[in-house]
Amino acid sequence: MSSIKNLKKDINYVLGDVIEYAIDVAALKNQQKEGNIIIDEAIETFDALIVSVNTKKVQNKKAHFKAINADLEVKAKGLVEKINSL
Repeated sequence: MSSIKNLKKDINYVLGDVIEYAIDVAALKNQQKEGNIIIDEAIETFDALIVSVNTKKVQNKKAHFKAINADLEVKAKGLVEKINSL
């Protein structure tokens, strides 16, 4: 992990892409209501991950940030699977 700044950028870009993909798929399949639910979940995930990144009192910072990165990957994959199932 190169820096906290890059981790925040990764979170922003990945979840931003998920939101953009959800908007496109929901519009194509005419299911905006379900798409909005997935978008809200992506926003909640973003907020939770940023709060976790900004946590100051951690014992092992390297392990903490690796766990956040792994959590981002798992949650993003889950959101994409939900979008694909629309």
